[in-house]
Amino acid sequence: MRAFVFPGQGSQKVGMGVELAAASAAARAVFEEVDDALGQKLFAIMRDGPDDALLLTENAQPAIMASAIAVLRVLEQEGGISLADKCDFVAGHSLGEYTALCAAGAFTLADTARLLKLRGQAMQAAVPVGVGAMCALLGADIDKAQALADAAAEGEVCTVANDNDPGQVVLSGHTGAIERAIALVKEHGIKRGVALPVSAPFHCPLMQPAADAMAQALGLTPPSALRVPLFANVTAAVVSDPAEVQRLLVEQVCGRVRWRESVIAMQAAGVDQFVEFGGKVLGPMIGRCVSDVQVTSVIGMADIEALLAGL
Repeated sequence: MRAFVFPGQGSQKVGMGVELAAASAAARAVFEEVDDALGQKLFAIMRDGPDDALLLTENAQPAIMASAIAVLRVLEQEGGISLADKCDFVAGHSLGEYTALCAAGAFTLADTARLLKLRGQAMQAAVPVGVGAMCALLGADIDKAQALADAAAEGEVCTVANDNDPGQVVLSGHTGAIERAIALVKEHGIKRGVALPVSAPFHCPLMQPAADAMAQALGLTPPSALRVPLFANVTAAVVSDPAEVQRLLVEQVCGRVRWRESVIAMQAAGVDQFVEFGGKVLGPMIGRCVSDVQVTSVIGMADIEALLAGL
């Protein structure tokens, strides 16, 4: 069985999608459609930068989605395959969940771009700059990370935001609490704590205003039927009912990204092949979560041709 998976924020870089757009009309059509939907020249930022413009959450989120969907569209249109015939499940990391739902037909490309633009703006606006922060814990399992978060909170928000793999957990919350967590890592048997260069504390209760904004937006643009089921971030379980998908997307804004558990659950469901579209971020995480699986990352034309040969 096969899962198509889609990366989250942090996989963006200037130059993304350029080689694919030069080689494929299907890819160019994706970038043009996203530009039109957003009323901005996002692909020009993806192509030329500057870095700080692409790093803005409201640009990074739709850009990462567009890059991944462009790869998928080339595979489908020029390779002559159907996602529903070649994959059993989809999943995505944080914003990648929207990309996965676009791939599965629950949202149109234009609606996905607009939802992610709004999501990025709402997440940025939810917490004043400097009030919140995030850190990655290296050499920490979920139990150690939770104990550290509890110890560092001291009445402030400090929660597990991403459970990425057995050795990497991300904390999110108030800046003071995150700073305390980094200072306390050794006491909790954790190798290292690294402050992340993010503009807001994602996936923690401080994001409630953004969750409210997404609840309203998804009420106006609800998901439709999925061509293949999704493994949801906040439950690490299969979901295919559009109303449940909608509820979980709202919950996801403040909720934990249970990526490690999702990968384990997908393998338990029979998945032995994972294909990452538009990045090489999730593949290494998957390899640390489970063994005896095949992981492929697909970004450019050569990757697509190699994947087609094996499908």
